[in-house]
Amino acid sequence: MRPLSDHTPKPLLPLRGQPLLMWHVQALARGGVRRCVINTAWLGDQIPAALGPRQSTPWGEVTLQYSMEGRDFGHALETAGGIARALPWLDDPFWVVAGDVFAPDFEFDERRRAAFAHSHDLAHLWLVPNPAHHPRGDFGLDAHSRVLDLPPDDPRPRWTYSTIALLRHALFAPPWCDLPRGNPTGQAAPLAPLLRRAMAAGRVSGEVWHGPWADIGTPQRLAELEQAAP
Repeated sequence: MRPLSDHTPKPLLPLRGQPLLMWHVQALARGGVRRCVINTAWLGDQIPAALGPRQSTPWGEVTLQYSMEGRDFGHALETAGGIARALPWLDDPFWVVAGDVFAPDFEFDERRRAAFAHSHDLAHLWLVPNPAHHPRGDFGLDAHSRVLDLPPDDPRPRWTYSTIALLRHALFAPPWCDLPRGNPTGQAAPLAPLLRRAMAAGRVSGEVWHGPWADIGTPQRLAELEQAAP
């Protein structure tokens, strides 16, 4: 996202009149979520300075907590490392969404979280049609809503992981994850290996989201979304 991100963290880049991250806060509030944990790293001090300890929305007030990865450890912890660090603050199960995607119409429905809580799954992923910059996608999906880690030569369709998911605390414990709860030493770790282990055990469900979604990975994509504003 350079040069835009040289002085502004991506979640604070403006899109259609507000910081990108506020689209998520508002969507979560619309679904009944009243507390969010935000993991920060690059220029991370700017995010609590901009958003504060709480945000008022048309659907209610949302309390914001911050995991200051850059300040505490000097680097980003990646997705699994960051979640493990924040785990003591999170409900079980919990929603996760990356701060640099745009999905304004996604419904963080409490009924979906409750249904997932009563399942045997460790994760439920929302997949999207493959964007032009990621034509091969990430994972397959079978007729029983099981997410599949397909081998490279498998001809079945693949979808792109939207970075929106429901996850359980148990995914961040052995045998799926070796990080200690709270990740006190700040180990960086990606999420994909944990998900793949759980997929191999048949414990990751999923579905395809066909609503508006974009990965804000370049200034051009951000500009295109701004120009396409209704």
